[in-house]
Amino acid sequence: MTLAVRPLTGDALRAALGDLARLRIAIFAAFPYLYSGSEDYEREYLAEFTAAPDAVLVAAFDGERIVGAATASPLIAQDDYICAPFERLGIDPAPVFYFGESVLLPEYRGQGIGHAFFDQREAAARAYGATHTSFCAVVRQADHPQRPADYVSLDAFWQRRGYAPVPGLTGEFHWQEHGEAGESAKPMQYWMHAL
Repeated sequence: MTLAVRPLTGDALRAALGDLARLRIAIFAAFPYLYSGSEDYEREYLAEFTAAPDAVLVAAFDGERIVGAATASPLIAQDDYICAPFERLGIDPAPVFYFGESVLLPEYRGQGIGHAFFDQREAAARAYGATHTSFCAVVRQADHPQRPADYVSLDAFWQRRGYAPVPGLTGEFHWQEHGEAGESAKPMQYWMHAL
């Protein structure tokens, strides 16, 4: 196994959008997201996200195969539903770099790739001139019926990276879960870190 983590840009990024879309669908299908997505939607989302000025997409490769990916972009380049919780709390979105997602196939976890994703996105945030980074995570109740017995949240990993949930900095994202007829609102908690 030859693992490498590197940013994708230009033609390489565009050529990888299909692989990245399938990866997001596979990873987010599991708890806690339970996402029922389509490849067309994912390709469109990734193309829009990565087209923002100063956006970065970092991919993890096993040889030539993409096994993980992480995105980041200035918060001010995001849709209103992502920025609104910051503005509601009086947090200026201009110096914040937003981390879209970090997905990695289970068999590659525990090998430092998650740290590499954060390192490279934080480096992009510093290069942009951001003072803070932020991401959000879905909030699920502890007794959720689809929570696997062996589920381990990423809270401790994020805390070791210097992130903390910000009280009151919450929002809603909409997506369709497996078993749902359509999209529904999901509560999201934002985490932040000062660079």
